[in-house]
Amino acid sequence: MKIQVIGGSGTGKSTLAKYISEQENCVWIDTDRYLWKDSSFTENHPAEKRLELYEKDMQSTDRYAVSGSVFSWCKDGFNNRELFIFLELDEAERMKRLLEREANRGNLNNMWPDQKGKPTNDFIEWCKTYHTSTDKTAVGTYAAHMHELELSQSPILKLNSSKSTEELYREIAAAYKKLKRYI
Repeated sequence: MKIQVIGGSGTGKSTLAKYISEQENCVWIDTDRYLWKDSSFTENHPAEKRLELYEKDMQSTDRYAVSGSVFSWCKDGFNNRELFIFLELDEAERMKRLLEREANRGNLNNMWPDQKGKPTNDFIEWCKTYHTSTDKTAVGTYAAHMHELELSQSPILKLNSSKSTEELYREIAAAYKKLKRYI
């Protein structure tokens, strides 16, 4: 099994890919590990280190569930995947999830009220540009994700991530089983 899950921040990519890896007994690869030096998400790895980590993962496994994308810095990354999953979610629900995640990470002290009086920070403000950015080279945007899907050689499954992780997994497993009949 070689599956990659992409979508906007807060759509549940990591949760879903980790769950798939547990159910399918394969490696979970979280691409945030390539980008960020630690869980503070404040300092990036240089491109060379990202490539080193990616290549090490690819040499160590032939079965994986990936959360996230490496397309902006490794155009050929995960091109051997068998199924490409794109998660969508209602924007209000996505922003609610992101605020809850920021609270769970203890980042509420670094927040301020936005124009509507809702808590925000630099990360949340960046997340708000997911649908409005039209630059397909802008990392982590809808435009970039659509471009990546357009170029994909592997089958694509678009799912609404308002469903439970188990429901999403069942849909993916069924699609994967059907796909394997034709490979």
